[in-house]
Amino acid sequence: MSNNSVSRSFRPLLLLFIITTALFITSRARFARWDVDADVLIIGNLVLFAAAAISFYLFSRSWNSKNPQAILRTVYGGMFSKMMICLIAVIIYLSIVGKGFNKAGIIGCMFLYVVYTTLEVVILMKLSKQKKNV
Repeated sequence: MSNNSVSRSFRPLLLLFIITTALFITSRARFARWDVDADVLIIGNLVLFAAAAISFYLFSRSWNSKNPQAILRTVYGGMFSKMMICLIAVIIYLSIVGKGFNKAGIIGCMFLYVVYTTLEVVILMKLSKQKKNV
């Protein structure tokens, strides 16, 4: 398996990012009626996509390893780093905004986190079936 197939497998995450960002930009009025700050969702989506890209980069670096534990450590490390990046982003958001934070926006970002993580795990499971020692 080549790194080309790993980079090709990143496309669904890129497509998810593009679709959700377009949805958040075009539906600002609808989100405002629901008391959801679209800017929080857009920035949260960008942070989650960047974290998923970092996680995928770590995974692609370890893909040619003969040691299956190394690949597993990298997958877990990528997911942990994604969780820490999101936690830091929430802390920064709460420290900037203070008590006027948008709870619905944060819950929406938590939903996006679950979607990104689920999609990433599905992609990694498909890739692992293509490699014999994983």
